[in-house]
Amino acid sequence: MTEKELSDKIVDYFETYIFNNHVEASLNTHSRLKSYNINPIVVKYLSKVLENNYSPEGIAKALYYPRVLGTSINTSFGTRIQNMFVELGIANGSLIKGMDIEFEDKIDKRKKWCQLKSGPNTINSEDVKPLIRKFTSTISLARTNKALKGISNSDFIVGVLYGDSSELSMHYKVIDKTHPVIVGKDFWHRITGFANFYNGLVDELHKCINNIDTKDLINKGCKELADEIKISPLFKF
Repeated sequence: MTEKELSDKIVDYFETYIFNNHVEASLNTHSRLKSYNINPIVVKYLSKVLENNYSPEGIAKALYYPRVLGTSINTSFGTRIQNMFVELGIANGSLIKGMDIEFEDKIDKRKKWCQLKSGPNTINSEDVKPLIRKFTSTISLARTNKALKGISNSDFIVGVLYGDSSELSMHYKVIDKTHPVIVGKDFWHRITGFANFYNGLVDELHKCINNIDTKDLINKGCKELADEIKISPLFKF
């Protein structure tokens, strides 16, 4: 498969399973009051922050904005990307617990077991020791398998999908001392074999995004949610 063909397949996957799915979920799921667990004190305060008033519109925005602009798209991105690598034949799903994918590193030609992360600041300090411990126990178990003889710490990696090594948080840098944290352009080079694949993919995704019909989801979704809130016994205005 050529670099252009692979890039096109990934862009199509993003459009179908991440962007368009997000639009539809925003309009059909997140615009429904029943999809939320509501903290009545916090949501009233946030309504005041957003609208300077306790109103159905303020409540709707306080619920809808964080879900649609944060939780929903980030969750979809993380889940779908792992599936994408496998479904498009870029990598294999890993049979080793704690690893997301397996692939042949196109630079050093060694097999890599990889845990995927979205960006250079997507783990917290409390995640570091458990992750290293998981890697260590996984490697120890793998070394008992004669078929995996010769594996090393550097064969078990964290793959960060976007960003640059200079942007990696201190938490990632701690992990990198024992297990490579491969980020952005370098990661995509290793998994696809194309040195400039990452930059080209970002450019093509930007073009795709410019042509997506978001169906005025922010206004439509908020309005539908506000209409439900107006008649809900949970709120008194």
